[in-house]
Amino acid sequence: LPLVFRYLCPFDFQKQALLYLPRTLPDPKNADYYEALLERVIPVIEGCGGRCFFLFTSHRALQCMADLLNGKLNYPLLIQGEEAKPILLARFREMGNAVLLGTATFWEGVDVKGEALSCVIIDKLPFSSPVDPVTRGKMAYLKSRGLSGFDELSLPNAVLALKQGVGRLIRDESDRGVLMIADPRLTAREYGLRIFASLPAMRKTRDEQTVFNFINTLGLDK
Repeated sequence: LPLVFRYLCPFDFQKQALLYLPRTLPDPKNADYYEALLERVIPVIEGCGGRCFFLFTSHRALQCMADLLNGKLNYPLLIQGEEAKPILLARFREMGNAVLLGTATFWEGVDVKGEALSCVIIDKLPFSSPVDPVTRGKMAYLKSRGLSGFDELSLPNAVLALKQGVGRLIRDESDRGVLMIADPRLTAREYGLRIFASLPAMRKTRDEQTVFNFINTLGLDK
């Protein structure tokens, strides 16, 4: 797989979307990561009046955040696993102000057009688990050939998965919204530049107030 996947689509991401990269979050391996993330996501979700896909790289992370969010939002919370995927999506569209928590199955092949989905939050960069037997086997093979498992496998796969998740936000020429990628490694590690190069060319900010200013331009009812 090539290292960088070029993103080609008809949408004007510079006008339609804003990428928010929050500051001062701990490393995702830190035990306090999701509690710190909770403090960052609630104001954004509230600002958007719900209308959010919150995408996770693992079921454990999803359940952790579901527990943390319980009773803290003024909007309906839909959680993958509590109902079948088609039912969750139908309820999300009908409610118009819900927050849906999902893992891999919601990162691709899901279309929600219009204001019902005005925010996508991604908890971490979607690197494959190093303990997965298939991943370990492929990494060992690449190493035996003198190749970097990270450069040849982990990073390209993460880029592809991230592009799919990012793609949930803008599904139509009239869609607008906020994309929040919380993982601090995106800005702290050298490979972050390679990931940025593969994503749509949208405006970026690390300032929360800039996010609220952009949300205000969306004209969402709350």
